[in-house]
Amino acid sequence: MSPVADPAEPTDPTQGSVETPTRTRRRGRAVRRFRSGLAQVVWVLCSLAALVLALGALFIAFDANTGNALVTFVLDLADRLDLGVFDRNDGIKQWTSENAQTKNALFNWGIGALVWLIGGRVLERVIRPSEPDPTR
Repeated sequence: MSPVADPAEPTDPTQGSVETPTRTRRRGRAVRRFRSGLAQVVWVLCSLAALVLALGALFIAFDANTGNALVTFVLDLADRLDLGVFDRNDGIKQWTSENAQTKNALFNWGIGALVWLIGGRVLERVIRPSEPDPTR
């Protein structure tokens, strides 16, 4: 009697190292899932940065109590997230008239929030994979 080969084991030693179409599809799905998740995280972080800038501008406009820990935290974080370009004290546009501090914060941090939203959406679109080709 001749030994019968187990059909679960490859008879050719190089056969086990070859990528099968199923394995390739699984790997492709895993990469797409990872990229989708990463794109979502980037979008959420950029949206949160825009929200902090908007809240900071509103806190200044409504003359919020800077003795409050939450107000101080938001204003400090907004100062870091303005990237130096949209600084409320030395930003893109500066007013010197009455209520200049409020106008500067609303304008500069408002533009900064828009930049975070637009940049986040662009990054999200670049990172997120396109829809898979149904013919593959």
